[in-house]
Amino acid sequence: QLQASGGGSVQAGGSLRLSCKVSGTILSVFWSKTKGWYRQVPGKDRELVASITDSGEINYAESVKGRFTLSKDNAKKSTYLQMNNLKPEDTAVYYCLFGTSWGQGTQVTVSS
Repeated sequence: QLQASGGGSVQAGGSLRLSCKVSGTILSVFWSKTKGWYRQVPGKDRELVASITDSGEINYAESVKGRFTLSKDNAKKSTYLQMNNLKPEDTAVYYCLFGTSWGQGTQVTVSS
């Protein structure tokens, strides 16, 4: 089970930190699966924001490079998405991913 939190409304240039806690899995399984964040706006496909593989390789969408940072805390079985210098085009529902499981989504709204 994934529990996402941290969404909200901010003005352009502001920051938010999303959290995703994985429950019901052991640490070795948490470590071994790809984890990440995606986002979706109405009428569009869900798109990758950032992901981290079991080897620690992190990938970012070009649109968020230099502004967003993905991190994880293995002990807490959690991933985090630090979002700085937010832009109105970052407005979306953000979903965390663990392996093939999705969290419930958290709304991020950035006003100009």
